Amino acid sequence: MVELPSRIGILPFRNKVLLPGAIIRIQCTSPSSVKLVEEELWQREEKGLIGILPVRDVAEGSMVTQGADLGDRSSKNQQGLSDSHKLDGKSQQEPNWHTRGVAARALHLSRGVEKPSGRVTYIVVLEGLSRFSVEELNTRGTYTTARISPIDMTKAEMEQVEQDTDFIVLSRQFKQIAMELISVLEQKQKTGGRTKVLLETVPVHKLADIFVASFEISFEEQLAMLDSVDVKVRLSKATELVDRHLQSIRVAEKITQKVEGQLSKTQKEYLLRQQMRAIKEELGDNDDEDDDVAALERKMQDAGMPPNIWKHAQRELRRLKKMQPQQPGYNSSRVYLELLADLPWQTTSEEAELDLKAAKERLDSDHYGLVKVKQRIIEYLAVRKLKPDAKSPILCFVGPPGVGKTSLASSIAAALGRKFIRISLGGVKDEADIRGHRRTYIGSMPGRLIDGLKKVSVCNPVMLLDEIDKTGSDIRGDPASALLEVLDPEQNKSFNDHYLNVPFDLSKVIFVATANRAQPIPPPLLDRMEVIELPGYTSDEKLRIAMRHLIPRVLNQHGLTSDFLKFPEEMVKLVIERYTREAGVRNLERNLAAIARSAAVTVAEQQHNNNNNNNNVPLNQISSPLLETRLEGGGAEVEMEVIAMGGGVNNHEISNIFTIMSPLIVDEEMLEKILGPPKYDDKEAAERVVTPGVSVGLVWTAFGGEVQFVEATATAGKGDLHLTGQLGDVIKESAQIALTWVRARANELDLVSAEEKNLLEGRDVHIHFPAGAVPKDGPSAGVTLVTSLVSLFSRRRVRPDTAMTGEMTLRGLVLPVGGIKDKVLAAHRYGIKRVIMPERNLKDLVEVPAAVLGSLEILLAKRMEDVLQHAFEGGCPWKHHSKL
Repeated sequence: MVELPSRIGILPFRNKVLLPGAIIRIQCTSPSSVKLVEEELWQREEKGLIGILPVRDVAEGSMVTQGADLGDRSSKNQQGLSDSHKLDGKSQQEPNWHTRGVAARALHLSRGVEKPSGRVTYIVVLEGLSRFSVEELNTRGTYTTARISPIDMTKAEMEQVEQDTDFIVLSRQFKQIAMELISVLEQKQKTGGRTKVLLETVPVHKLADIFVASFEISFEEQLAMLDSVDVKVRLSKATELVDRHLQSIRVAEKITQKVEGQLSKTQKEYLLRQQMRAIKEELGDNDDEDDDVAALERKMQDAGMPPNIWKHAQRELRRLKKMQPQQPGYNSSRVYLELLADLPWQTTSEEAELDLKAAKERLDSDHYGLVKVKQRIIEYLAVRKLKPDAKSPILCFVGPPGVGKTSLASSIAAALGRKFIRISLGGVKDEADIRGHRRTYIGSMPGRLIDGLKKVSVCNPVMLLDEIDKTGSDIRGDPASALLEVLDPEQNKSFNDHYLNVPFDLSKVIFVATANRAQPIPPPLLDRMEVIELPGYTSDEKLRIAMRHLIPRVLNQHGLTSDFLKFPEEMVKLVIERYTREAGVRNLERNLAAIARSAAVTVAEQQHNNNNNNNNVPLNQISSPLLETRLEGGGAEVEMEVIAMGGGVNNHEISNIFTIMSPLIVDEEMLEKILGPPKYDDKEAAERVVTPGVSVGLVWTAFGGEVQFVEATATAGKGDLHLTGQLGDVIKESAQIALTWVRARANELDLVSAEEKNLLEGRDVHIHFPAGAVPKDGPSAGVTLVTSLVSLFSRRRVRPDTAMTGEMTLRGLVLPVGGIKDKVLAAHRYGIKRVIMPERNLKDLVEVPAAVLGSLEILLAKRMEDVLQHAFEGGCPWKHHSKL
């Protein structure tokens, strides 16, 4: 038992505990720790004692601790102790001192001087002796001191505890687990039994501290051991910690044995395979047919690779033969060689002799209208017939959804007799989707182009690049830039996929791209393609498409025929006019499908009822001329059979039998029942343009042309302009230009009285574009904005049957705009009768179908006065007095 002084110097340990019996090596470099060691240990030599006190989460000091071998005591290292806390007043953070510590003595002490600073440092090997409790802590001096009192049991108290039954059981249990741990460690480290001497010579309550000090445990568990003054509590905690450490060692050994067993199994299999191969060679029983590598080599020989690529493939094959299947790179090399063998280096589709007449009939049967597009395809086929090795064009179909862009590409492949492959580029943001991943990456794959060619197994398919305007770009690259090489006839002869790493000839592929808009496509990529616009269909074209293509397809998809369901042309026209308002025909097909589904329910129910009636009613077929009587009802032929009137047959059952044979004819009542009330009518423009300040404009969207209403109103204010409707910067500037033009010409247009000088004096103007959830931008609403403002200030209504489009300048000139065909078709769909458009857009009317132009009055405008003259009922009476 060590006698402790009443006051002792304190060396703080950050987040670490020194337990009695443990040994640790520290290096002291801070002034406070150096002063402490010098006065308490160096000067007092063997009589010196210092107190080690744990500190929680203080700033790092300059003391470095290292673990030291515990020698004969067999106590392992304690690592990671922090520097002593700086107590010179410079620290901003107060340390959190623990109330209990351990007195320690120096087993070894060495002094050194750092050069060139001359600073004194100490290296100290400390041994923990006994626990103490801190009564008072003084941090004002050069180093921290404390008034302490011992808390360990005295010798008499210890002898009394050793007679306790619980203590004896705990001691026996602790020694048993400690012996197991020592045996495991000695077996693992191949050491002698020197550590077992500890169990026999050292008291068990000290062994608990020594064993626990040799483990890596948490700071909280260390503090718990330090605070365990009761030896029974200390033994219980130590037993738990030693047992946990023992279990972790056993689990680690089990995992190590399992891994070593697997390695030995792999080595054993390798040796057996080598022996089996040697035995087969000696017996001459080496069958190449069963050798996968040999089969792969034959497949590569039949692939028809170019000479330079064949050399590269042979080099890779030789590397594969030298590898074992268990090696990491074996599978990746084999998959790569299989791709080389599967690619169609020279395999092409067998094209029949081109028949332009048959191709034209095929296109006409698959698609209605689209004269310009079909003419371009026929021209290409004619060139191919005259010059088979001509460069393939790169067509880009641009148009709203549902106009037949994708099906056109499929028809081109059918007309040419080639295979068809579709690659969707919508949402693609990674360049590797086009060029592939490099083989150095895990999970690398070829790009979509090479993968598509592998699937079709020919090198000259028709490849559709769908939604090419919806590619993105991020940190992984720009797919649109990668497509520049693909779509350039001068470069795609040697397209280099990163995964393939050898050039592949794409010049025989016919590329067809589709897009909803041309604007998002980068100009260099757009320059490599021949853009063909598909603006949309007229009502008559939709009617013909529905009767020829959509209705037969819908009936077939729903298990119906024309014998069960008939669509009169008048009803299809009502569906087009009242339930759809789009450039394509997708919504039209959905509505027809809804009608077909309703009819399918009716037909299925009637068939079920008829089957039940046939089971209950005896029917006798009579050979009679009346057997084949034909009823003319809507062009339907109904076979009748004569039914015997016996057996309880009533008129209701007979009517059920006949009803199933008659077709359902779609009528207006059936449309409203299935599709609901009409969604659109021709009265929308007339109903909305009922007050001054409202005008009708024509705009272009990715879904085709649309009618856009512009509403203006005036309120009391300070002459401000308010714009709403989720507008872009361009359309906001157009509104500002329109208001400036109207204010500058307010007197000439008779919008203000002679006394008024400012049109906006005392009032604000609010312009709104309805459908506020839809973003809007572009310059083509300029004339519409001016017309709306003039209507507002003159209190005259704009003609409801008139729509307009055009950009205007600050001087009143009307400039041409794009999308004229889409806008005119939109006006036609909405029932507009008159369209005002820039005079310089007259050339664009050539693309508008004659039937549409015949139903519209096209009014050309060169200046803003022309627009106002056409927009108001009776013309513009104030124009004759103006000085425009």
